[in-house]
Amino acid sequence: MDLFVENLTVTRGGLPVLEGLEFTLRPGGILILRGPNGSGKTTLLRTLAGLQPPLEGSISLEPEAIAYGAHADGLKATLSVEENLHFWASVYGTHDIAPAVEAFNLKGLLNRASQNLSAGQKRRLGLARLLVTGRPIWLLDEPTVSLDVASVALFADAVRAHVAGGGSALIATHIDMGLEAGIFDVSPFRADPNGAPKVATAFDTDFEGAFE
Repeated sequence: MDLFVENLTVTRGGLPVLEGLEFTLRPGGILILRGPNGSGKTTLLRTLAGLQPPLEGSISLEPEAIAYGAHADGLKATLSVEENLHFWASVYGTHDIAPAVEAFNLKGLLNRASQNLSAGQKRRLGLARLLVTGRPIWLLDEPTVSLDVASVALFADAVRAHVAGGGSALIATHIDMGLEAGIFDVSPFRADPNGAPKVATAFDTDFEGAFE
């Protein structure tokens, strides 16, 4: 499934942060988002994921095509690793968690409550959720945070397998994972903060500054 972005403007705190964005992500493709901290990468991913509306432009894709991996891991603290994966598999209408367990080396942790995992183990479990969604387009925001070198390699292998099967991935990261990927630098699309009027929304007010 293709992702087409045309003339997109996204906002944070009611102000445009990126404008005129245009790119295409096709099945089998990986695109790395680059740009300084605070440049709007998270805002762009949240907009693509349907969590906030764009100010202008169009996003051509079906919402059910997307799996969004944010800063938070989205885990149920009192549930075990296995129960967390089964919970998310049931949410997305899938059943087999075995590939996710194998891909992120979670077999020895299946009976452990997620609240008792280390930061790196929680991150691996959070990323393993991607594999049980069955969604073809992965939108990932700094997915390697808290991962050691070996776990970064596991994640990179999971991305390779995903795109080899016809999926795609848009990843905001500063880490070189050795992936064959295009680079999309958002810096040239940064909006002039003094060049547009403020367009406040309830969402912007609640989430201003919370993610970047």
